[in-house]
Amino acid sequence: EITAVFILAVAHKCRAQKDNVLQPKGDMSSAEGEAATLDCLYNSTSTNTYLYWYKQDGNNSPKFILSRVRLDEGNTADDHKERFSSTLNSTFRSVPLKIQKLHLSDSAVYYCALHSLCSE
Repeated sequence: EITAVFILAVAHKCRAQKDNVLQPKGDMSSAEGEAATLDCLYNSTSTNTYLYWYKQDGNNSPKFILSRVRLDEGNTADDHKERFSSTLNSTFRSVPLKIQKLHLSDSAVYYCALHSLCSE
């Protein structure tokens, strides 16, 4: 009796991508009432790339601010629509977060995140 066991590991080609985001390290300070721009650069080989911004204050979980797919396309959380905006620039691979009329409550850690979908 011959028993053969074959293990086939198939990696989806999207999983092999070296997609990532790069945010400058360090603190940023601005005065209340001013505007601020937080930078985020990304690398992705996919044409279906979604970029997200989150805000984390204190020990709370990160909260969704906005997402961008192309240019200004995407979603912005209702409580952030008035002062928070972003435009995805695929040429420079950047998605800066712009905050208008800063409030003291804007003091937090901001995260940029990326999700890529397969083109197929």
